Amino acid sequence: MTAHTTSTTEWELDVQSVKMRRWIIIGASVLMLGHIGAALVLRGGEYTGANLRLADQIAMIAIGLVVSGFTLLYARPRLRAGAAGVEVRKVFGERRLSWDEVGDLSFDHGGPWARLELPHDEYVPVAALQVRDGQHAVDAVDSFRELRARYGGRVGTGG
Repeated sequence: MTAHTTSTTEWELDVQSVKMRRWIIIGASVLMLGHIGAALVLRGGEYTGANLRLADQIAMIAIGLVVSGFTLLYARPRLRAGAAGVEVRKVFGERRLSWDEVGDLSFDHGGPWARLELPHDEYVPVAALQVRDGQHAVDAVDSFRELRARYGGRVGTGG
């Protein structure tokens, strides 16, 4: 958890999953190295009858870049909170909420990540807070609850 400042908003809480990011970066690196390795041995098919050229090697590396890039998208999830509200970033897209819309942040029994409670029994999954992050996730939830107590969170939970 670190304080992070953007040009328009000061975030007092900025959290991303530590273990998930680490494994995603390792996975993307292995994918890229595998594609580079495949590109290096691609032209060695002299005895197979395949006619592979430099363009095929370049294409294999390009495919590796695309696959690794998409894999790295899974490292995007983030939770930010500050005086302006809460921002939840997922793999694709972000959602910004005011404190008046936000309920509690909790872990559902058996769920892999946290969820941000909203009015009318709705919620937003927060993949940035993973159960497997252990104390890091607990500290982030505690910090979030302190900010919620400070800035608002007067949300009703019924329909």
